[in-house]
Amino acid sequence: MPDQRNSEAVGPGDGLPPGQAPVVAPEARMPTIRIVHWGMVLWAIALLVVLLVPALHQGDRAWWVWVPVAGFSLGAIGHIYLARGRGNAADA
Repeated sequence: MPDQRNSEAVGPGDGLPPGQAPVVAPEARMPTIRIVHWGMVLWAIALLVVLLVPALHQGDRAWWVWVPVAGFSLGAIGHIYLARGRGNAADA
């Protein structure tokens, strides 16, 4: 049986039981650029591991070297984007 309620758009907080407030997410306290830096460090470690373990970059796995290179490169682009004052409204 189709729903007989009003078909208007439901906004935040609508449909909650009486007396129950909507859940508010806590504010993030870590700057986004710090997360990007940690990601770049982890990609650099992954690149070192792939380069130091011959079985991880020979034969059919030759393309594995480019995965951490791409991750590190995208992190560098993210760093440049955030360092210019964009992407993190609280720090911009």
